[in-house]
Parts: sequence; structure tokens; C-alpha cells
Amino acid sequence: MTLQEELTHLLRTGFPELPDAEREVMQRSARELAESGLTTRALQTGDTAPRFSLPTATGDTVTLDALLSAGPVVLTFYRGAWCPFCHLALRALQAHHTEITARGAQLVAISPQIPDESLTLTEKHSLAFDVLSDVGSDTAKQFGISFDLPDDLAVVYESFGFDLQRVNGGHARTLPVPATYVIDQEGTIRWSFLDTDYTARAEPSDILAALDALPSAH
Repeated sequence: MTLQEELTHLLRTGFPELPDAEREVMQRSARELAESGLTTRALQTGDTAPRFSLPTATGDTVTLDALLSAGPVVLTFYRGAWCPFCHLALRALQAHHTEITARGAQLVAISPQIPDESLTLTEKHSLAFDVLSDVGSDTAKQFGISFDLPDDLAVVYESFGFDLQRVNGGHARTLPVPATYVIDQEGTIRWSFLDTDYTARAEPSDILAALDALPSAH
């Protein structure tokens, strides 16, 4: 089963029927985000990746420059540990982590959560790659993939029990759209996946193919 098949199955079977009002808010917000042009303005294949320095779940600091000094980088942005679709995506990446590192690449994930929340997620899924905290979403903003939740959608999320104010360190309204980048050692984005639909994620097989296509892989 592909990751997208797993995500679709979760969407169809993993949630109770929503009240009409909440469903309408979510559908309208999704439609407005899709029509916003965010993914066309965001950094794409061929652009230079912005440098960052972010804390890990255990308090260390990771920089893009340090990562690139060791090889190409697979950089994936996710919404947070509260998002079940993010759990599936990160588990899928963990399942292919050995294949990624065998190609000389390093995998890191970034979310707007505080380090304590990232640590909980890392431990839950026994992740072998770093999960970085982009509190305030400054790095996501540099990539052009962040957006602010509409007021009514924020209320719906609160009704689900998602305490984004706490887990995002006081920056509850700003989230990244799903995005994954393959960055070569020169800092150039060689492959990108961007989607405003939070149920869509990059397929690990596509990431591996992008790594295989890098000049250094031949």
C-alpha cells in the first residue's frame, strides 16, 4: 500500500461524521487555501534553499549548512503531532530511512511545535532522524509554505481538542502546508512536493527517485 493509499484510508475510515457546520468550515478553508496561490509562490525546484538553524527534540542545534556538508538533504515539513496524517507520513519516512541514508542523504523533519512535543513524537515512532522545532514558523515562512488559520477553522480545531497555542509555543495560528524538498550539496532544491491538502504527502518512492537523479548519485 502506498502512503497516499494509507492516507486516503485514514481519511475515509478514521474520523467520526462531522456536524454540517464544522464540515463546511473545513471545506471552505481548504478551498480558500488551495485558491490562494501559496504553492505557486513557495520555493520550488531550482530555487536556493534558505539557511536555517533550529533546535532538535533533545536541545541540540542543527543547521542546513552542517547537514549539506555531509550530503544532500531531504527536508520535510509537517503540521504537528496532533495531526494523524503527519503521523502516517513520518512513519512512512522512517520505514524508508535506511534507503535514504544509503544514498548518502540525510532526512530531517520540521514542524512549528516546541521541542518537548517533537520529543514525544520522536519517541512514539522511534524516529531515527532529527525532528526540528520551527517555533513561530520563521523557516517555513522563508520557504513560502506557511499560512495563518482562519478564525473559524481555529475554533473547529479547538473543539477537536487541539491545543495549538500550547504545542506551538504561543503561535497557534501559523502552520506549514505539507512540503518536502530534496536539496543538493550546493543548496539548490532539486525536487519538491507542495500541496495545500493536508491529507496529501510526498511518496517515499518519489523521494528516493529524486535522490537517485542527483548528479552525485551517478
